[in-house]
Amino acid sequence: MVALKLRAIARHKFSSAMMDPLTESLTVNYSDSIVEVLDDLADSFLITDPAIAGHPIVFASRGFLSMSGYRKDEVIGRNGRIFQGPGTDRRSVMEIREAIRGEREVQISLLNYRKDGTPHSILFHMCPVVGGEGRVLHFLAVQVPINARRLRSERSGTVFGACRGEVREELRLRFDPSFVDTDNRGLEAEELREASDLEKQKATNAAKNILSILNYYRKHTDRAFCRKRYGLPSIAPLNSSLNISLGRIKQSFVLTDPSLPDMPIVYASDAFLSLTGYSRHEVLGRNCRFLNGPGTDVAALHQIKDSIRAEQTCAVRLLNYRKDQSSFWNLLHISPVRNATGKIAFYVGVQINEISKDGLGLSPQMRQLSAVAAVKVAVRSLSAGPGPSSRPSSS
Repeated sequence: MVALKLRAIARHKFSSAMMDPLTESLTVNYSDSIVEVLDDLADSFLITDPAIAGHPIVFASRGFLSMSGYRKDEVIGRNGRIFQGPGTDRRSVMEIREAIRGEREVQISLLNYRKDGTPHSILFHMCPVVGGEGRVLHFLAVQVPINARRLRSERSGTVFGACRGEVREELRLRFDPSFVDTDNRGLEAEELREASDLEKQKATNAAKNILSILNYYRKHTDRAFCRKRYGLPSIAPLNSSLNISLGRIKQSFVLTDPSLPDMPIVYASDAFLSLTGYSRHEVLGRNCRFLNGPGTDVAALHQIKDSIRAEQTCAVRLLNYRKDQSSFWNLLHISPVRNATGKIAFYVGVQINEISKDGLGLSPQMRQLSAVAAVKVAVRSLSAGPGPSSRPSSS
């Protein structure tokens, strides 16, 4: 009985710890009342944060919960893939991923699944929510149920809604042999429906309305005041696709930008925030020296500076301090990260608490090198790909 209570307390603490960055995702960027305002909207929509590991859902409207059958606590913190199933078209999913990579709007018919496992056709309208500095803060995904009377039309232009099931199947195979499930996913074409112009307009109007509300409640003044107060530079935003790729790396690490004054942090992993006790908005835009304290070895700091000046890797042991002023021995590995052209785009700093243990039995050095390699792959693949660069243009 005692063990069950302890496990329940542990789950509650874990849940609360996980909810903090999710709640902060909205309250840092908008007025504190934004959740209540969004709760009053009747539309079915989700808001996701690409800057948090796993690109999780940070808000689910009442309309969406009613349509999907999920509770809010079953959705918040999860990735949108939980609504996909055996009949969800891979090509549609890839189109959505490419839209996220390109930080652009997309509207597409999609077969999703409710909590009870039943499939339903929706019109999926996703668009980026862009902040005042050009950074994509969130992605808004409006979902409009598609009227069951309009089945997907075939290439012949015929609508089979009035046909009997067996006749409809025969006609479908006769007019469009491409409906054979070549990738073994089971498209369930009888369930996937094409949206009407009215449904498309409804999704577009809902997205515009929600975007205008988010823009109205964004903390332009507060954020500008915060940067002025703490003297933080205006850091260039990372591309959402890069944020998502970096979020898959489970080590504690930060990226700093050597092209900006004082080489500020432009990305901090969830593991780094957990290790140091700081929140993301307290870290971005600051130099890593805020982790130093009275016991930090000055000689090690000079070694770091010399290595960065020489554009070389560096490994040191530092006494660092958390937000609550508790100290820990930081095994720090710093390495330059070059883009596809060979130019240094970032420096990655991987931190390991000296007393921490790895479940796989890997040495700290191997864990650090693994994280560095993953960061380099993410940066190079993005800058070499067809999508936008990791940073917006200066124009």
